[in-house]
Amino acid sequence: MNDAPKHRPLVFSGMQPTNTLHLGNYLGALKNWIKLQDQMPCLYCVVDMHAITVWQDPAQLARATREVTAAYIAAGVDPARSILFNQSQVAAHAELAWVFNCVARIGWLNRMTQFKDKAGKNRENASVGLFVYPDLMAADILAYRATHVPVGEDQKQHLELSRDIAQKFNLDYSAPDFFPLPEPVITGPGTRVMSLRDGTKKMSKSDESDNSRINLTDDADTIAQKIRRAKTDTHPMPSEPKELEGRPEAENLINIYAGLAGHTPETVIAEYAGAQFSTFKNALADVAVAKLTPIADEMRKLLNDPAEIDLILKNGAARAAAIAAPVMEEVRRLVGFVG
Repeated sequence: MNDAPKHRPLVFSGMQPTNTLHLGNYLGALKNWIKLQDQMPCLYCVVDMHAITVWQDPAQLARATREVTAAYIAAGVDPARSILFNQSQVAAHAELAWVFNCVARIGWLNRMTQFKDKAGKNRENASVGLFVYPDLMAADILAYRATHVPVGEDQKQHLELSRDIAQKFNLDYSAPDFFPLPEPVITGPGTRVMSLRDGTKKMSKSDESDNSRINLTDDADTIAQKIRRAKTDTHPMPSEPKELEGRPEAENLINIYAGLAGHTPETVIAEYAGAQFSTFKNALADVAVAKLTPIADEMRKLLNDPAEIDLILKNGAARAAAIAAPVMEEVRRLVGFVG
């Protein structure tokens, strides 16, 4: 590539409006989104188009879109500072995704492990949308020429594909550095939060057991109860990090405490070294209740006025579309579209 001007720093990230957001979404994404608002311009999207890669009840999808929007705002995403919108309101996402469908190679998509995991044995019955999901994710990011993308470990492969698509588009259309190669942002303890019932599995919105996760809508009593019932082992708290080997549930709870309290896991271990887990769980419950119940309370207030949430999304979509418009105009010119 030549020495073209660098792209201005810009963050893009989003979550699907499927089921209620939980502690893992907060520590793994939302908490970091809030900090990034102080560092560079941010676009935070409710990715409702991704949600329909598997069938969704339309009325429930609309409710969930508003609930996720409320969770963003309650956690600290400021619609005045950052751009907050839902994906389906900005046509650039779908248009650029089609262009990228024609840039990406089938072999690249065949290597995406998340499709294999989600499709399982019913690959032939999976939607085409689920298969080309990573191309739409690339379009989400690159329609705004975003440079930084906060992602979980399970999305890193998709972001790498976004970089490959950007690079191939730039090469195919002789447009060096037209699209940036977006960088992942993965920071802090608690980035990968595990199930409260099984420390080897990621905390998930789709887990059948509600006790496996702390929902952002849970009240104080429910949060405390779930933490006190969380699976641990028979050993006391470790005295040093190496003692966590083979103790996934203990490690998970320590990471959750660190993430909520803003400490390092090493600091938490030092503070509670040798203590009984019941003592540590009580302390963790107090921290979780203090941090999470204000979010739940604010979400309930916001959801009492769905029209206001819709207005926030509409205004955000207009701002997002204004950023994407010149990018898409140039994409059309480069590809050879007339009109």
